[in-house]
Amino acid sequence: MSTAASRRRPATIHDVAAEAGVSRGTVSRVLNGGHYVSPTAKAAVDAAIRKTGYVVNRHARSLITGKSGSVAFLLTEPQERFFEDPNFNVLLRACSQALAAQDVPLLLMIAGTEDERRRNLRYIEAGHVDGVLLISSHYGDPVVARLHQAGVPVVACGRPLGQTAKIGYVAADDRDGARDMVRHLYESGRRRIATVTGPFDTPGGVERLAGYRETLSEYGLPVDESLIVTGDYSRASGEAAARQLLERAPDLDAVFVASDLMAQGVLDTLARAGRRVPEDIAVGGFDDSPAALSSRPSLTTIRQPWDRISTEMVRMLLARIAGEEPAAVILPTELVRRESA
Repeated sequence: MSTAASRRRPATIHDVAAEAGVSRGTVSRVLNGGHYVSPTAKAAVDAAIRKTGYVVNRHARSLITGKSGSVAFLLTEPQERFFEDPNFNVLLRACSQALAAQDVPLLLMIAGTEDERRRNLRYIEAGHVDGVLLISSHYGDPVVARLHQAGVPVVACGRPLGQTAKIGYVAADDRDGARDMVRHLYESGRRRIATVTGPFDTPGGVERLAGYRETLSEYGLPVDESLIVTGDYSRASGEAAARQLLERAPDLDAVFVASDLMAQGVLDTLARAGRRVPEDIAVGGFDDSPAALSSRPSLTTIRQPWDRISTEMVRMLLARIAGEEPAAVILPTELVRRESA
């Protein structure tokens, strides 16, 4: 074979072993996680892979190991929500980057309808992915039970509600974040503090409302049910909730909104009603998503540590795939002060 033809031939595991000066078995162990390989040998193999341009044949590996070498990012929301809510894009990007560092591809799957759930579950249960990062599960979500019954490793973003199966999850401290926001509004002189909640079949909807109630009671303020309106995390639901609040309590002076996207809707309604923010009504959000910075005025909000959430989800899922037991991680939030409150 000519030298030119040799250069065009894809590098093989034999080429890597020859370049590194180790056995083919050592190269194989490095490619499968580096177990029982000395740091010196691993460094030599990594350098040889870079020099030869070796690319893992994932199909061949899957035939040997029974693993696909990929994981799914499964969003159980309608497709339009994926494009509207910036949180999902932030999570997808961060999870993809964390997996890329481990050379693991990520498949985006959206299961907002019954047909989508059926198709995606059939694909997952057939073994085409090794595990699932579950995003935005709702109370009693049948997807969780199906994946658990099929023995598919799962890590959820947020605490799964209404599940008997033991599922690993990573969550921000929703309740403590809500407390921080309501304290901030109270300490800035606000006393008629309303809230727009998330849906009650989600952990954020439940926990952020609990934090709101607890903090009002902490300051001796009555919990006025007319100041509580439920949204669905969409901008439109924030607009509608603000209209209800202005009708019920025209004297309100602050609103804690359970997501930045809904807070944008609240700001839109207040602007149309001629209410100044924050002079007349202070508005606080939750997430610190791109929506917080694009709001006018910019949004005071609670920052969820999206990068850490994504990194922990990926770490825990890879550990579950390797056989470790499910675990839970709750991460602290942070109050971010801007113009709206």
